[in-house]
Amino acid sequence: MQKGNIGVTTENIFPIIKKFLYSDHEIFLRELVSNAVDATQKLNTLASIGEFKGELGNLTIHVELGKDTITISDRGIGLTAEEIEKYINQIAFSGANDFLEKYKDDANAIIGHFGLGFYSAFMVAKKVEIITKSYKDGAQAIKWTCDGSPEFTLEEVDKADRGSDIILYIDEDCKEFLEEARISELLKKYCSFLPVPIAFGKKKEWKDGKQIETTEDNIINDTTPLWTRKPSELSDEDYKSFYTKLYPMSDEPLFWIHLNVDYPFHLTGILYFPKVKSNIELNKNKIQLYCNQVYVTDSVEGIVPDFLTLLHGVIDSPDIPLNVSRSYLQSDSNVKKISTYITKKVSDRLQSIFKNDRKQFEEKWNDLKIFINYGMLTQEDFYEKAQKFALFTDTDNKHYTFEEYQTLIKDNQTDKDGNLIYLYANNKDEQFSYIEAATNKGYNVLLMDGQLDVAMVSMLEQKFEKSRFTRVDSDVIDNLIIKEDKKGETLEGEKQEAITTAFKSQLPKMDKVEFNVMTQALGDNSAPVMITQSEYMRRMKEMANIQAGMSFYGEMPDMFNLVLNSDHKLIKQVLDEEEAVCHPEVAPIQTEMNSVNKRRNELKDSQKNKKEEEIPTTEKDELNDLDKKWDELKNKKENIFAGYANNNKVIRQLIDLALLQNNMLKGEALNNFVKRSIELI
Repeated sequence: MQKGNIGVTTENIFPIIKKFLYSDHEIFLRELVSNAVDATQKLNTLASIGEFKGELGNLTIHVELGKDTITISDRGIGLTAEEIEKYINQIAFSGANDFLEKYKDDANAIIGHFGLGFYSAFMVAKKVEIITKSYKDGAQAIKWTCDGSPEFTLEEVDKADRGSDIILYIDEDCKEFLEEARISELLKKYCSFLPVPIAFGKKKEWKDGKQIETTEDNIINDTTPLWTRKPSELSDEDYKSFYTKLYPMSDEPLFWIHLNVDYPFHLTGILYFPKVKSNIELNKNKIQLYCNQVYVTDSVEGIVPDFLTLLHGVIDSPDIPLNVSRSYLQSDSNVKKISTYITKKVSDRLQSIFKNDRKQFEEKWNDLKIFINYGMLTQEDFYEKAQKFALFTDTDNKHYTFEEYQTLIKDNQTDKDGNLIYLYANNKDEQFSYIEAATNKGYNVLLMDGQLDVAMVSMLEQKFEKSRFTRVDSDVIDNLIIKEDKKGETLEGEKQEAITTAFKSQLPKMDKVEFNVMTQALGDNSAPVMITQSEYMRRMKEMANIQAGMSFYGEMPDMFNLVLNSDHKLIKQVLDEEEAVCHPEVAPIQTEMNSVNKRRNELKDSQKNKKEEEIPTTEKDELNDLDKKWDELKNKKENIFAGYANNNKVIRQLIDLALLQNNMLKGEALNNFVKRSIELI
C-alpha cells in the first residue's frame, strides 16, 4: 500500500474548494458523470481505430445511492497507477508553488483553469474512493482513497471489469444529495442529453396498487437528442415533440431554426420562435447551453445577441470556453463569432420563410413582430437584413414591406415640403373616427399597437429619408398632411376670443391634463369640435415610460387641443347667439379696454429709447395701474362669456361629445352628459 501527498505545495486545496464553490456544489454530479462519459468515449475511439480489441459490451454509466454514499461507475478506459499519480495526485504539476497563492481568492479560476472537475467531489464528500482498472492488457486494479486532506492512499485491489467506480462518502451538511428525488432532479438538469446511456436505479412499475422495481435499468437520458441529428432525417412532429420535452407547458412554437456549423467553430442547436404574449422579460433565459451534450447554463447573454434571448431552444458548442464552477461564459473572440453567426442564421431563415411562404409569414407576423422589432432596435446588422422582411400592417390588416408601403403612399401622402407622412393609429377602436376621416381622404393608416412601436417610430424616422410618422389623432385631418400653404383664419379676433373663452370656461378640470382651445375653418361636413394631441409631446411622454432618463416628460401634463370648426353650423349658431346675448354688456368694457390699451401704447412708445432711471416714477406707476385695469376688464369680459356658456347646453354637449370620442368622459361628467342628452332630445 502506498501513501503520499497530493502535489499541492501549500496546505490544503479542499477547504478552498468547499468554501468558494459551496453555492454551486450541485455541479459535482455533472462533473463526475461527464468524466465517466469522457472515459467511455475514449474507449469507443480506441476501439474504432483498432487500439482496443476487446469486447465493448454494455457501456451504460451507473449512478447509485447507498446509505451514505453516491457511486458513479463506468466501463470506460480506466486508470493505471501512473495515470492516477499524474492526473489525480499532481493537480498542479504545472507551477505547483504559486498555484494556490495565485488563485486562492478565486475558486472559479482554480476549477476553470486547471480542469479540476474531479475535485468538485470534495464539495459534498468527506471521503472519496476511486476503484479503477485500465483497459490495457494485464492491468492491475487499484484503489485510491482521500479524506479531503492532501494525504491519500493507493492500494492494489481485485476488480473484475475495466473502468472506474467513484464512491463519494457524503458529508453531514450535504445529506440532501442522498435523496433519490434530488439526484434524479440533477441528472435531469445536467445529464438529460449525454451521449452515453446513464442509468439511475431500476425502472419502476405499478403492481397491486404499489410501485415495485423491475430488473431493467432506468435510463435517464436521450443519447441522440434532436440537435445531433441531420435536419433531413427529422419531421415537423419531431421538432414539436422535442420542444414539448424542453418546455412541457408551452404553446406550440411558431417555427424553428436548426443550427449546424463546423467552421470556424463547432456549433449545433435548435432555436424555436415561441408565441410571445407580451412582457419581454418574462421569457428570457429559455435557451439552454450545452457543451458536448452536457448542460452548462440557461443564462446565455453574450453568446446569443440580446434580442434572441427571447427565443427558446438549445445551443451546443465544445468551443465555448466554460468556467466550470459558475458556468460563467468568458468573453473571447469565439463567443463573438458565434453571436454574429446566430444573428445571420436567424435573419436568413426569416428571409427564406418570407420569400417562400409569405402568407404563412404574414399570419404569424403578430407573434414574430416583437422579436424582429427588438432586434432592429438593438442590433444594427440585424436591421440591415430585417428591413427586407419586416412588415407594416394597416388598419385593414393588410401587410406591406417598408419598400412596398413607401410606393403605396408616395403619391397621396407627401406634404408640401416633400416629406413622406406615415399616418398611424395605436388603438383601432378608440381612434376610429380619426382613422375614418383619414381613409375618407384617401390616406392609408398603419396600426402600430405593439409594445415596441413607440420606439420603432422614432428609429424609422431616423432611418427613412424625408419621412415623418404622425399619429392620426395628433391634428385635424387637413393639418396632418399639409399640401399647400393654409388660408388665414376665418374668424376675426374678437369673435375668436369670444367663442374660445366660452368653450374654455366649460372644460372639466382633469388631473395632469391641459387644454388649448382654438378655432379653424374645417368645412361644414367636418365635426363641430375635435380633440387632438401634439405628436411631439405625446411621443416624449410615451418614451418616458420605456426609457430611463426621460422621466421628467412623464411628469408633465398631457396637452390637448380642443379645435372648434368655425364652418360648422352649430359653432356659427353658438357664436351668433353669444354675440346677441353678450354684446350689450361686452361693448362698453371693450371700448374702455381699447382706451386703456391706447394710453398704454403711448406710454411704452415714449419710454422706448429711455434707460430705466430716466423714466419718471409717475409714468411707471401709471403704466402699472393701466396693466391692472386691463387685467380687471379682461376678467370681467371673460366672466360675461363664461356666464353665457354656463347656461348654454349646446356648448357643454359639444365638449362632452368630443371628450367621449376620446375616452375622456368618465364618472359624474359622463352621468351629466347622459341626463343632458335626454333633456335635449
